[in-house]
Amino acid sequence: MIVKESRNEMRKKRHARIRRTLMGTPECPRLNVFRSNTQIFAQIIDDVKGVTLASSSSVELKIKNGGNVEGAKVVGKDIAEKAKKLKITKVVFDRGGYLYHGRVQALAEAARENGLEF
Repeated sequence: MIVKESRNEMRKKRHARIRRTLMGTPECPRLNVFRSNTQIFAQIIDDVKGVTLASSSSVELKIKNGGNVEGAKVVGKDIAEKAKKLKITKVVFDRGGYLYHGRVQALAEAARENGLEF
């Protein structure tokens, strides 16, 4: 019998593979994305110091349905505005092992439209 790994386990493997080469620095921190079925989260992380510089989520913004593309766009806009306040313009995008499609893509494009470069 074939036993297939869960989607989340496969995502974690992809994420670990990506993280081997991707690192956030103080000059160019990492924009990390996590999505659940109902919410979406974004963090700007400095991996050298191991600290989160800014974060945003559909829970924090009290979006009624954070599990859709519109919610991801709002979170992307919010994280870009928080980065501007910290004078961060350039980041490295970490899609968290998810495909660059749907909510992840919407968050990234909204962040780009509001001033983040990656």
